[in-house]
Amino acid sequence: MTEQAPISLTEAPTDSRETPPGGPRAALTALRTEIAKAVVGQDSAVTGLVVALLCGGHVLLEGVPGVAKTLLVRTLSTALALDTKRIQFTPDLMPGDVTGSLVYDARTAEFSFQPGPVFTNLLLADEINRTPPKTQASLLEAMEEHQVTVDGEPRPLPVPFLVAATQNPVEYEGTYPLPEAQLDRFLLKLVLPLPSRDQEFQVLSRHAAGFDPRNLAAAGVRPVAGPADITAARAEIAELTVSPEILAYIVDLCRATRHSPSLSIGVSPRGATALLNTSRAWAWLAGRDYVTPDDVKALALPTLRHRIQLRAEAEMEGVTADSVIQAVLAQTPAPR
Repeated sequence: MTEQAPISLTEAPTDSRETPPGGPRAALTALRTEIAKAVVGQDSAVTGLVVALLCGGHVLLEGVPGVAKTLLVRTLSTALALDTKRIQFTPDLMPGDVTGSLVYDARTAEFSFQPGPVFTNLLLADEINRTPPKTQASLLEAMEEHQVTVDGEPRPLPVPFLVAATQNPVEYEGTYPLPEAQLDRFLLKLVLPLPSRDQEFQVLSRHAAGFDPRNLAAAGVRPVAGPADITAARAEIAELTVSPEILAYIVDLCRATRHSPSLSIGVSPRGATALLNTSRAWAWLAGRDYVTPDDVKALALPTLRHRIQLRAEAEMEGVTADSVIQAVLAQTPAPR
């Protein structure tokens, strides 16, 4: 089966109308130009991060070390003028190191709350699968409810709030697979491939010319969008028309995964809702006020690949989550 082309901001389908200059769509589309000043390629991951911001969701970035996962998130935060914090997940990291904790003040003889790094707009959870499940689970409430409860008191997180977690492939030594409940909280799972020969040549050329990935300002990365643009974009996306035929198509796709002989767990209703939301955001980026079947197909892989579980015998035969979803897309009739 032919692999579906990755989604890319520069390849978004557009209708005959011209996108007006300025406004939130122009600001968010300009992100790609800024990110390209520091990151070569990875257009699919750039688009996925933008879609997640528009939907108020979170992103899991998977790839071998050295494919610019961390650099991509750092560059995005710089181009968005968002407050960002980074957590390096390690085997000895404790939940309180993520969410914050009560600290005793001897001067006042009282406990005061010291916020953890989760209190930010964009949280980079670096190598999240190198910490045990107990610490991984400390992010569950933050990701789902956008708040942290400490000592029975809920504390809201800033708006917008996005977790961009990176992980190495699960077969690497010293990793803890994310539990299904946590995986389901990620809106998208984006797989960052190794660069092509031309892209790798560009990377080396930049470094030979003095590029420093720790100094993004020197690379010319500047803020081109902010929280106000994200809020305005979300309001426009909420107005997008979704026909009953498209809703039925999404339902049929997700239900088909539940009957696949290669899967022990198919896509849940939460996954169907996620696919609806990402398709709407993708259609908005394309400059349309309605959703098409192609929008659904473009986002199916990154939205659903982490929400299904393969049977052991299917894995032994070399079946992958992506191949199952591609088969479902091929077999499920799309509305005209």
